[in-house]
Amino acid sequence: MFSVVVHLAPAPVVARIPTVLPQPTDPAALALRQRDELAVTQWLHRRHVPVIPPSPLVPCEPVRRDGFSMTLWTYVPENRDSEPDYVANAESVAALHKALRDYPGRLEFLSAADPEFITRALADPVLIDPADLDRARREWRILEPLVRSRAAFEARFPGIGLQPVHGDSPPANIYAGTDGDLYADFELITLGPVEWDLAGLGPEHEAAYDRGARRAGTRTLDADVLRFVNAVGMLRALAALSLAPQLPELVDYLKPAVEHWRSLPFAGGMDHRP
Repeated sequence: MFSVVVHLAPAPVVARIPTVLPQPTDPAALALRQRDELAVTQWLHRRHVPVIPPSPLVPCEPVRRDGFSMTLWTYVPENRDSEPDYVANAESVAALHKALRDYPGRLEFLSAADPEFITRALADPVLIDPADLDRARREWRILEPLVRSRAAFEARFPGIGLQPVHGDSPPANIYAGTDGDLYADFELITLGPVEWDLAGLGPEHEAAYDRGARRAGTRTLDADVLRFVNAVGMLRALAALSLAPQLPELVDYLKPAVEHWRSLPFAGGMDHRP
């Protein structure tokens, strides 16, 4: 929805070009994220973790042309007969997290939440109806400090370790290649709690992840942190409505999420009241 993806046939290279972006776009920040994505997928690939790797035919750097910043990837034929099993995918994510724990690169704390984007979007009085906008702003006043400050997060959730996480719902970003499933789209790679990667998926997927974590020998999900990441995830969905002028179908796509958010406890039920 947010990028143009092109197979540069006959070369075994795929270009991914982000086209729907928060405005104003910060080209330097976008390029930094893309470098992080290329670096972590290259690192995982070298350790035989199943990912779509950057193309080895070009330098492992984003390429800027005509105002667009693109990344170049190895072409992998798709198994078009495969149907995604999101529960099984969620169970497998624990193994990805275990692999990511040793990644040595620098990553920003919860950059995937994009707090600047949420703040700007919630300043728009025409984003959603006034009652919803008032609630969203009050929720953000509670959640924002924990998103922006690692120290505040660690004080609120003591003992919850932080590590590199995929950042963008990895159970939904597994590519069915003809030789097996591959993790893909690490565009929002970030430092955070493992719960971030399960945000919004619900109890069945959370239970599947916990099965995978027990098998991998890593920790299971923390209910309190899940409430936090779910609440932040809902506000990110609301903020995404600000991209509708670029992508009008977002309004209908996000409508179920907005309706679900209205039914949820204020700020995810975290020890606060409106």
